Amino acid sequence: MRIFLIEDDPDVADYVRNGLRESGHTVDICADGREGLIQATAEDYDLLIVDRGLPSLDGLALVKTLRGAGDSTPVLFLTALGDVDRRVEGLRAGGDDYLPKPFAFSELLARSEALHRRRSENLPVTELRVGDLVLNLLTREVQREGRPIELLPRELALLEYLMRHADQVVTRTMLLEKVWEYHFDPQTNVIDVHVSRLRRKIDHDFELPLLHTVRGVGYALRGPS
Repeated sequence: MRIFLIEDDPDVADYVRNGLRESGHTVDICADGREGLIQATAEDYDLLIVDRGLPSLDGLALVKTLRGAGDSTPVLFLTALGDVDRRVEGLRAGGDDYLPKPFAFSELLARSEALHRRRSENLPVTELRVGDLVLNLLTREVQREGRPIELLPRELALLEYLMRHADQVVTRTMLLEKVWEYHFDPQTNVIDVHVSRLRRKIDHDFELPLLHTVRGVGYALRGPS
Protein backbone atom coordinates (compact mmCIF):
# COMPACT_ATOMS: atom_id res chain seq x y z
CA MET A 1 0.00 0.00 0.00
CA ARG A 2 0.97 3.61 -0.51
CA ILE A 3 0.01 5.39 2.72
CA PHE A 4 -0.07 9.07 3.63
CA LEU A 5 0.37 9.75 7.35
CA ILE A 6 -0.67 13.23 8.51
CA GLU A 7 0.52 13.47 12.12
CA ASP A 8 2.15 16.39 13.95
CA ASP A 9 3.64 14.38 16.83
CA PRO A 10 7.13 13.44 15.55
CA ASP A 11 7.47 10.46 17.89
CA VAL A 12 4.15 8.97 16.80
CA ALA A 13 4.90 9.73 13.15
CA ASP A 14 8.28 7.98 13.28
CA TYR A 15 6.83 5.02 15.16
CA VAL A 16 4.00 4.49 12.67
CA ARG A 17 6.11 5.16 9.59
CA ASN A 18 8.85 2.75 10.63
CA GLY A 19 6.36 0.02 11.48
CA LEU A 20 4.49 0.37 8.20
CA ARG A 21 7.67 0.38 6.16
CA GLU A 22 8.90 -2.74 7.95
CA SER A 23 5.56 -4.32 6.96
CA GLY A 24 6.29 -3.60 3.29
CA HIS A 25 4.27 -0.42 2.76
CA THR A 26 5.33 2.92 1.28
CA VAL A 27 4.72 5.85 3.63
CA ASP A 28 4.78 9.63 3.15
CA ILE A 29 4.40 11.85 6.20
CA CYS A 30 3.27 15.42 6.82
CA ALA A 31 2.93 17.37 10.08
CA ASP A 32 0.60 20.16 8.88
CA GLY A 33 -3.09 19.92 8.05
CA ARG A 34 -3.18 22.42 5.21
CA GLU A 35 -0.04 21.03 3.58
CA GLY A 36 -1.43 17.54 4.07
CA LEU A 37 -4.65 18.47 2.28
CA ILE A 38 -2.71 19.84 -0.69
CA GLN A 39 -0.55 16.72 -0.94
CA ALA A 40 -3.49 14.34 -0.45
CA THR A 41 -5.34 15.93 -3.38
CA ALA A 42 -2.24 15.97 -5.59
CA GLU A 43 -1.10 12.39 -5.02
CA ASP A 44 -2.76 8.99 -5.34
CA TYR A 45 -2.77 7.07 -2.04
CA ASP A 46 -4.32 3.79 -0.96
CA LEU A 47 -4.92 4.99 2.60
CA LEU A 48 -4.78 8.19 4.66
CA ILE A 49 -3.95 8.02 8.37
CA VAL A 50 -4.99 11.37 9.82
CA ASP A 51 -4.55 12.88 13.28
CA ARG A 52 -7.50 14.95 14.52
CA GLY A 53 -5.47 17.74 16.12
CA LEU A 54 -3.32 19.24 13.36
CA PRO A 55 -1.86 22.74 12.95
CA SER A 56 -3.24 25.02 10.20
CA LEU A 57 -6.21 22.74 9.48
CA ASP A 58 -7.58 20.10 11.84
CA GLY A 59 -8.04 16.53 10.65
CA LEU A 60 -11.82 16.70 10.70
CA ALA A 61 -11.91 19.69 8.34
CA LEU A 62 -9.25 18.09 6.17
CA VAL A 63 -11.31 14.94 5.63
CA LYS A 64 -14.55 16.89 5.12
CA THR A 65 -12.82 18.89 2.39
CA LEU A 66 -11.54 15.76 0.68
CA ARG A 67 -14.95 14.11 0.75
CA GLY A 68 -16.57 17.28 -0.56
CA ALA A 69 -14.18 17.17 -3.50
CA GLY A 70 -15.19 13.58 -4.26
CA ASP A 71 -12.07 11.88 -2.87
CA SER A 72 -12.98 8.40 -1.61
CA THR A 73 -9.56 7.33 -0.32
CA PRO A 74 -10.03 5.35 2.92
CA VAL A 75 -9.26 7.38 6.07
CA LEU A 76 -8.18 6.06 9.45
CA PHE A 77 -8.36 8.69 12.17
CA LEU A 78 -5.65 8.59 14.83
CA THR A 79 -6.29 10.78 17.85
CA ALA A 80 -6.16 11.20 21.58
CA LEU A 81 -9.81 12.31 21.40
CA GLY A 82 -11.27 8.87 21.93
CA ASP A 83 -14.71 9.38 23.46
CA VAL A 84 -17.76 8.07 21.64
CA ASP A 85 -19.03 11.48 20.50
CA ARG A 86 -15.65 12.31 18.98
CA ARG A 87 -15.52 8.98 17.15
CA VAL A 88 -19.02 9.46 15.76
CA GLU A 89 -18.09 12.98 14.68
CA GLY A 90 -15.05 11.68 12.82
CA LEU A 91 -16.97 8.92 11.08
CA ARG A 92 -19.73 11.31 10.01
CA ALA A 93 -17.11 13.67 8.61
CA GLY A 94 -16.05 10.93 6.20
CA GLY A 95 -13.61 8.82 8.19
CA ASP A 96 -13.75 5.06 7.64
CA ASP A 97 -12.27 3.95 10.96
CA TYR A 98 -11.06 5.42 14.23
CA LEU A 99 -8.18 4.40 16.46
CA PRO A 100 -7.68 6.28 19.76
CA LYS A 101 -4.22 6.92 21.21
CA PRO A 102 -2.40 5.19 22.73
CA PHE A 103 -2.67 2.25 20.36
CA ALA A 104 -0.88 -0.99 19.53
CA PHE A 105 0.85 -0.93 16.15
CA SER A 106 -0.46 -4.42 15.38
CA GLU A 107 -4.02 -3.08 15.60
CA LEU A 108 -3.22 -0.07 13.43
CA LEU A 109 -1.69 -2.38 10.81
CA ALA A 110 -4.67 -4.74 10.88
CA ARG A 111 -7.18 -1.88 10.56
CA SER A 112 -5.17 -0.29 7.74
CA GLU A 113 -5.02 -3.53 5.76
CA ALA A 114 -8.72 -4.20 6.36
CA LEU A 115 -9.64 -0.76 4.97
CA HIS A 116 -7.50 -1.32 1.90
CA ARG A 117 -8.92 -4.81 1.37
CA ARG A 118 -12.48 -3.52 1.67
CA ARG A 119 -11.83 -0.82 -0.91
CA SER A 120 -10.15 -3.25 -3.30
CA GLU A 121 -13.12 -5.61 -3.14
CA ASN A 122 -15.48 -2.77 -4.07
CA LEU A 123 -13.49 -1.50 -7.05
CA PRO A 124 -14.89 -2.48 -10.45
CA VAL A 125 -12.79 -4.90 -12.47
CA THR A 126 -11.51 -3.12 -15.59
CA GLU A 127 -9.11 -5.73 -16.96
CA LEU A 128 -8.48 -9.45 -16.92
CA ARG A 129 -5.00 -11.01 -16.84
CA VAL A 130 -3.79 -14.53 -17.40
CA GLY A 131 -0.01 -14.63 -17.48
CA ASP A 132 1.09 -11.99 -19.99
CA LEU A 133 -2.31 -11.96 -21.72
CA VAL A 134 -4.41 -8.87 -20.92
CA LEU A 135 -8.00 -8.03 -21.83
CA ASN A 136 -9.09 -4.43 -21.16
CA LEU A 137 -12.81 -4.64 -20.37
CA LEU A 138 -13.36 -0.94 -21.08
CA THR A 139 -11.67 -0.64 -24.47
CA ARG A 140 -12.09 -4.35 -25.38
CA GLU A 141 -8.43 -4.39 -26.45
CA VAL A 142 -6.35 -7.56 -26.10
CA GLN A 143 -2.58 -7.68 -25.71
CA ARG A 144 0.02 -10.33 -25.06
CA GLU A 145 3.55 -9.32 -24.11
CA GLY A 146 2.39 -5.80 -24.96
CA ARG A 147 1.57 -6.77 -28.55
CA PRO A 148 -2.02 -6.05 -29.71
CA ILE A 149 -4.16 -9.00 -30.79
CA GLU A 150 -7.14 -8.42 -33.08
CA LEU A 151 -10.16 -10.57 -32.26
CA LEU A 152 -13.59 -10.89 -33.82
CA PRO A 153 -16.57 -10.26 -31.50
CA ARG A 154 -17.29 -13.95 -30.88
CA GLU A 155 -13.61 -14.68 -30.29
CA LEU A 156 -13.50 -11.82 -27.82
CA ALA A 157 -16.56 -13.13 -25.94
CA LEU A 158 -14.99 -16.60 -25.87
CA LEU A 159 -11.71 -15.25 -24.54
CA GLU A 160 -13.42 -13.18 -21.85
CA TYR A 161 -15.33 -16.21 -20.59
CA LEU A 162 -12.17 -18.33 -20.52
CA MET A 163 -10.22 -15.58 -18.71
CA ARG A 164 -12.95 -15.18 -16.11
CA HIS A 165 -12.63 -18.91 -15.49
CA ALA A 166 -8.85 -19.10 -15.74
CA ASP A 167 -7.26 -22.32 -14.45
CA GLN A 168 -10.65 -24.04 -14.57
CA VAL A 169 -11.81 -26.64 -17.07
CA VAL A 170 -14.64 -25.15 -19.14
CA THR A 171 -16.91 -27.65 -20.86
CA ARG A 172 -18.43 -27.31 -24.31
CA THR A 173 -21.87 -27.14 -22.74
CA MET A 174 -20.79 -24.17 -20.61
CA LEU A 175 -19.45 -22.38 -23.69
CA LEU A 176 -22.61 -23.08 -25.70
CA GLU A 177 -24.79 -21.61 -22.94
CA LYS A 178 -22.65 -18.65 -21.86
CA VAL A 179 -20.95 -17.54 -25.09
CA TRP A 180 -23.37 -18.66 -27.80
CA GLU A 181 -26.51 -18.58 -25.61
CA TYR A 182 -27.56 -21.98 -26.91
CA HIS A 183 -29.51 -24.18 -24.55
CA PHE A 184 -29.28 -27.17 -26.86
CA ASP A 185 -26.53 -28.93 -28.75
CA PRO A 186 -26.49 -27.64 -32.37
CA GLN A 187 -24.55 -30.76 -33.40
CA THR A 188 -21.82 -28.70 -35.08
CA ASN A 189 -18.12 -28.12 -34.45
CA VAL A 190 -18.65 -24.35 -33.98
CA ILE A 191 -16.86 -24.32 -30.62
CA ASP A 192 -13.84 -26.24 -31.89
CA VAL A 193 -13.52 -23.91 -34.86
CA HIS A 194 -13.60 -20.76 -32.74
CA VAL A 195 -11.26 -22.18 -30.11
CA SER A 196 -8.81 -23.13 -32.84
CA ARG A 197 -8.90 -19.60 -34.28
CA LEU A 198 -8.52 -18.06 -30.85
CA ARG A 199 -5.59 -20.34 -30.03
CA ARG A 200 -3.77 -19.31 -33.21
CA LYS A 201 -4.16 -15.66 -32.28
CA ILE A 202 -3.19 -15.76 -28.60
CA ASP A 203 -0.62 -18.58 -28.65
CA HIS A 204 0.98 -18.42 -32.11
CA ASP A 205 4.51 -16.95 -32.02
CA PHE A 206 4.54 -17.02 -28.20
CA GLU A 207 6.77 -19.39 -26.28
CA LEU A 208 4.25 -20.46 -23.64
CA PRO A 209 0.84 -21.79 -24.73
CA LEU A 210 -2.08 -20.61 -22.60
CA LEU A 211 -5.12 -22.28 -24.17
CA HIS A 212 -5.25 -26.03 -23.59
CA THR A 213 -7.62 -28.77 -24.71
CA VAL A 214 -8.78 -31.16 -22.00
CA ARG A 215 -9.67 -34.24 -24.04
CA GLY A 216 -13.23 -35.41 -23.70
CA VAL A 217 -14.14 -32.51 -21.41
CA GLY A 218 -13.43 -29.05 -22.80
CA TYR A 219 -10.80 -26.35 -22.54
CA ALA A 220 -8.73 -24.49 -19.98
CA LEU A 221 -6.90 -21.18 -20.10
CA ARG A 222 -3.88 -21.43 -17.82
CA GLY A 223 -1.09 -19.01 -17.00
CA PRO A 224 2.42 -20.07 -15.98
CA SER A 225 2.55 -22.21 -12.83
